[in-house]
Amino acid sequence: MKRSCRTLMLLLVAVALCGCGLNKKEKDLQLFVTNHVAKVQPMQKEAALASWNAAVTGDAAAYELAGELTLQIRRIYSNPDSFAFLKALRESGDVRDRLLARQLDVLYHAYLANQIEPDLLGRIVRLSTEIEKNFSTFRGTLDGETVTDNEIKGILKEQTNRVVRRQAWEASKQVGKAVADDLIRLVKLRNEAARALGFDNYHTLALATGEQDVNDLDRLFDELYELTNEPFARLKGELDRNLASRYYINLDEMMPWDYHDPFFQETPMVYSLDLDVFYADRNIKELAERFFSGIGLPVDSILARSDLYEKEGKNPHAFCINIDREGDVRILCNLANNETWMETLLHELGHGVYDLYLDPEVPYLLREPAHAFTTEAIAMFFGRLSRNPAWMQAMLNLSDAQTAEIAAVSDKYAQLKQLIFARWAMVMYAFEKQLYADPDQDLNALWWDLVEKYQLVQRPPRRSEPDWAAKIHFAIAPCYYHNYMLGELLASQLHHHLTTKVLRIRDNRDISYVGTEKAGRFLKKNVFEAGNVYHWNTMIERATGEPLSARYFVEQFVK
Repeated sequence: MKRSCRTLMLLLVAVALCGCGLNKKEKDLQLFVTNHVAKVQPMQKEAALASWNAAVTGDAAAYELAGELTLQIRRIYSNPDSFAFLKALRESGDVRDRLLARQLDVLYHAYLANQIEPDLLGRIVRLSTEIEKNFSTFRGTLDGETVTDNEIKGILKEQTNRVVRRQAWEASKQVGKAVADDLIRLVKLRNEAARALGFDNYHTLALATGEQDVNDLDRLFDELYELTNEPFARLKGELDRNLASRYYINLDEMMPWDYHDPFFQETPMVYSLDLDVFYADRNIKELAERFFSGIGLPVDSILARSDLYEKEGKNPHAFCINIDREGDVRILCNLANNETWMETLLHELGHGVYDLYLDPEVPYLLREPAHAFTTEAIAMFFGRLSRNPAWMQAMLNLSDAQTAEIAAVSDKYAQLKQLIFARWAMVMYAFEKQLYADPDQDLNALWWDLVEKYQLVQRPPRRSEPDWAAKIHFAIAPCYYHNYMLGELLASQLHHHLTTKVLRIRDNRDISYVGTEKAGRFLKKNVFEAGNVYHWNTMIERATGEPLSARYFVEQFVK
């Protein structure tokens, strides 16, 4: 039986049985849920397909269609009568059925986020879609020629001429100037909507509807800042000495373009070992497909639907999309055979297996990851393997000598990578919080103040450009970036639990996970199939025996 037919049957059964053991308010909620899903499910699928087509082609009409469909869906969630019904039910405490209560929470937060005056909602969606289109289709120029993101990163990785490096770095920021004014307008529109709902600003609203608390996040990031200060400064000092020597400059001359990534969010490959050489003559798509199959989580259906290689007009970044919550899962990449794209492919397929192996028997509204950061955790869990010497040996058939060469620096790379990312995430969290608190302040200066504080990267002299706006997440994933850091924490917690409790491995540093179907079964049963049936911290505690903790990330990468 096709899954769509089975879903319809389950829906009809749910309606038929809605009176069994439920009180009057629970029956009313069940009927609301049934009608709501019947309305939004086909619309969400159509919108996902439109968004996919827009990203793959860069076609303006496709972006316009995606924006219009998104607006239609958000108008459903903006219905004030429906929100009042859900709010009253939630406050009554009369919904005791566990699955119904969880669906009520999900619906309440979704409606709360959209209680926006219709004209304002339309302006927000249309402007957001326009900015996303401009990001996807924009190409920087270098010496009068357009350059892709991959070409810019290639220059920053390989070029030693600092004039060329600076030009490439500046080309990567040109999109910021093109979209900055619209981004500030969008921030103000989002704030206007949030304040109408009684929130200080959109940042606070976004956290509340994501079942997160700003004070908890502040404490977490403050703790990580203190814990990482000394080790980050030490490792970055070593990194800077290495890079300065390469460019024949003094340490105090180091500039943002002297790193291998436009935002210094990725780890420069400097310790006399270039991992790209191990992937250069490999088909990384086939490697990923073979690995996931070996752990009992086949991805062939995902890859068959995906768009994997660079082409004109296509979104230059990478993402995973669940089209229908019924098995149509796709990823978009711009693959090249190097370590960066190996990591990205494993990362996006991590999102993919989470979506693909959600339990189809779970109600539609709960058939999604427990939280944005829990799917990020799975993506990061797998993405980390691209630099794991044991994984590389098993997947690339490396000799013991080659593996030992990688292992000699892999721990330092892993620690530096995580510390670099943690400090970068601090920049994003702090900037976005202050962006929504006061979008009229000098955002260019604020950006570089935070970069200097957290990343220890000095600002270019006399530069006053909207470099912050070159980060696409401010437009398409607002108030989201902190979830990447929470994902890193959970990835380490899952790694610890899998190795010590499930696989019972004493030294978890050398685990490759290659062929470990037991690990795949654990993730599928305890994380993926749980969907959003539980609050995210309850799911984590059920899976690992304790709530989310920074302990295992610190043990793995800081101490």
